[in-house]
Amino acid sequence: MRTRSAPIETLTEKLADYRERGAYRVKIGLTDIDGVIRGKTISLEKFESLMEKGGGFCDCVFGWDVDDQLYDEGDYTGWHTGFPDAAYRLAVDSERWLADEGCPYFIGEFVGAEGEPHPLCPRTRLKGMLDRLAERGLNLVSGFEYEFFVFEETPQSIREKGYRNLKPLTPGNFGYSMLRASAQSALFSEFMDTCRALRLDLEGLHCETGPGVWEAALAPAPGVEAADRANLFKTFAKAFFNKRGLMATFMAKWSMDYPGQSGHFHFSLVDDQGANRFRDADAEDGMSALQRAAVAGLESHLGDYLALLAPTVNSYARLVKGAWAPTAATWGVENRTAAIRVIGGGGSSQRIECRVCGADANPYLAAAGTLAAMWQGLEDDLRPSPPVAGNAYEAEDGLPPERRFPGQLRAAADRLDRSSHARHLLGDAFVDHFAMTRRWECREYERHVNDWQLERYFEII
Repeated sequence: MRTRSAPIETLTEKLADYRERGAYRVKIGLTDIDGVIRGKTISLEKFESLMEKGGGFCDCVFGWDVDDQLYDEGDYTGWHTGFPDAAYRLAVDSERWLADEGCPYFIGEFVGAEGEPHPLCPRTRLKGMLDRLAERGLNLVSGFEYEFFVFEETPQSIREKGYRNLKPLTPGNFGYSMLRASAQSALFSEFMDTCRALRLDLEGLHCETGPGVWEAALAPAPGVEAADRANLFKTFAKAFFNKRGLMATFMAKWSMDYPGQSGHFHFSLVDDQGANRFRDADAEDGMSALQRAAVAGLESHLGDYLALLAPTVNSYARLVKGAWAPTAATWGVENRTAAIRVIGGGGSSQRIECRVCGADANPYLAAAGTLAAMWQGLEDDLRPSPPVAGNAYEAEDGLPPERRFPGQLRAAADRLDRSSHARHLLGDAFVDHFAMTRRWECREYERHVNDWQLERYFEII
């Protein structure tokens, strides 16, 4: 039984508007486990049917990896099921207008056969955590920031070069460079304008440390919208640069010569009236009891969810001491060496930054994992340990083992698999499937040598 996505009167008006604008096709995209958007371009007539009845999309997207190679394990789908269609619906309020293609774009969301939340869909796993918060009268406001390298290369040239001797957009280390940004002002401005037109508004864009590396901070948004924006940003940023003979990568660590690429997750919790529940002007550092409980939950459980925040073999080349990326569940106030950075300020800016997430993470799952780790702190009204002042790496030696992060993907997947906490909040089916997919990644890596990580993740992830 399929669930209608939009009232027919709204759909009728929408179709009439498209025809008036000369748009007779629609692009739709659904996100797989790795955060890769899989999609189609459909006719206006097919779009009308999907909006009225829902649709089906081959569930092989849950049965293969980023290289479209089928998993050799797993219960959800495979040769044993015949790869049937999985039901999906389009999110009506996700519409974006693709000006250069002259057509609209919609986000799809997988659903169960009877319209219930899909057990593996990344978007519904995040929405499940948002529902839990809503039951407590809490709502998420969040935003992602991404670091990504831009090269004067194409998908063809990087392969011809074997991922060696790539030419970055700009040379040298020059973080926050006004010179680089000004010299590339036309590209900077066009990129920001393109993001704005797609409702992926950027609060800021600047050069980071490293040749050709940019950092983009997406504007905060409520609920699932922030993750929607982040996921679309990664794909449409790549498309933007590809169309201009350039290439962007969101690998966590494309070269050991330069810092890794993060996908930091900033968030706060607000009540139904929009008041920031993390803020208490009379408390130390402006931290309310709720924010302290949230930090305590992250301290206790973030390690269980590391595989969601650092989901590739390559992720763990970034998570090393002294490389601007955390290696344990530490926290501090305005401390960028810690995994959990509490940011103070006025009523709207008091928030938490989870600095563990890499640019390679699926934003739906990075957000879901962060919120799940936080959850027990809220449930039990926990209190955190004292904040780290100074270098958080030096504070790790005295931490209990559960607060130290696994050092490679297989260990992170095993820890997720063992976590009763994760199984309770995200579901057995999801944990079983995701842990299986991460072990597959490890085995695929172990079967290859040399530039396997670059060939696998440079363009796609």
